[in-house]
Amino acid sequence: MSDNLARQFLIREDVTFLNHGSFGACPRPVFAAYQALQLELEGEPVEFLGRRLNDLMRTPREAVAAELGSDPNNIAAVINATSGLNIVAQSLPLKPGDQILTTDHEYSALEKTWAYVCRKTGAEIVVVKVPMPLVSEEAFTDAIIGGMTDRTKVLFLSHITSPTALVFPIERSLAEARKRGIWSVIDGAHTPGHIPLSLDTLGADFYSGNCHKWMMTPKGSAFLHARPEVQGLLDPLVISHGWTKESKEPGALGAFGNSPFIDGIEMQGTRDPSAWLAVPSAIAFRKENDWTSIADHCRQLAQDTARRLGELTGLPPLSSPEFSAPQMVAMPIPECDTAEIHKQLFEHYRIEIPVFKWQDHCIVRVSVQGYNSRPQMDRLLDALSELLNLSKAGTGTAG
Repeated sequence: MSDNLARQFLIREDVTFLNHGSFGACPRPVFAAYQALQLELEGEPVEFLGRRLNDLMRTPREAVAAELGSDPNNIAAVINATSGLNIVAQSLPLKPGDQILTTDHEYSALEKTWAYVCRKTGAEIVVVKVPMPLVSEEAFTDAIIGGMTDRTKVLFLSHITSPTALVFPIERSLAEARKRGIWSVIDGAHTPGHIPLSLDTLGADFYSGNCHKWMMTPKGSAFLHARPEVQGLLDPLVISHGWTKESKEPGALGAFGNSPFIDGIEMQGTRDPSAWLAVPSAIAFRKENDWTSIADHCRQLAQDTARRLGELTGLPPLSSPEFSAPQMVAMPIPECDTAEIHKQLFEHYRIEIPVFKWQDHCIVRVSVQGYNSRPQMDRLLDALSELLNLSKAGTGTAG
């Protein structure tokens, strides 16, 4: 990437930041739009929050719906995907003996969410082991469908996994869940802005995604998407001004004239909505800078870095290329103290990157966004070679 593009971000120059996947990074123009909204709010809080907010919230819903292939009435703003998925998990009418089918690749916060729900309802979690390395849609789908039983009430899957950075081929599993009357709940935390996404075509009952990661909006902007047929199942986690006692009745409206789904979730008393209101500016930034081309360059750089590290370690990848997240790759490294490697990478090399143990794999997960460059990838490979006593052969290989 060019230095001019990197300067459009706020990342500190003394850090090689290779961890966009965790919290994202917001471009300067988008952050400026976000701060302008905050200043406008503070200039007249009653007008902004009391008289204009309902109309203001509609514009980002429309922008997200257009970008991600749905109707704005099916989208509600939440602060992050975890909160959106908690709304779903804590709303579904589960009972003792019901089963939640999921995989061994899920995000730990959501594993805890479902464990909490099971403790309250008596439902059970059933974990499917995904065939690894992931090289076949058929093998994945067979494993998921093979885990379904008459007791399965919920299918919970990541679209792009957090620990293993895999794109799960979930389409046929979702169709089978619909056929069997199983609610499908999808963790799309890493998906919007990362891979093409049409929510209506995908057909999940519930889908929550972050805007602050790969769409590069300010932190605290995410959405919950629900098909119209299942919106009535949902209750907000916080009961406030948007809720009405008639919210479950057919054709009911929320307190602010939207659907009960939208008003109940979005209108929850005093909070700063500026991050969500800045979403259209992030979408515009991506279009103005031809982000499709930039993302393709990032994909090449990410995949090439994973290939080069694989040549150094001799360890096979976790998947074939089509199932690897384009700009985020979980790269196996030799057995090591991952916490110490993570510490050394940051303290001695100023490289910010996740290093962790997942099942029997030690992993370095690299994220590549428009502010990253080939020299930064070289720096990572050199640092890992030194820390893990790898051969440096191949670190200068052309991509």
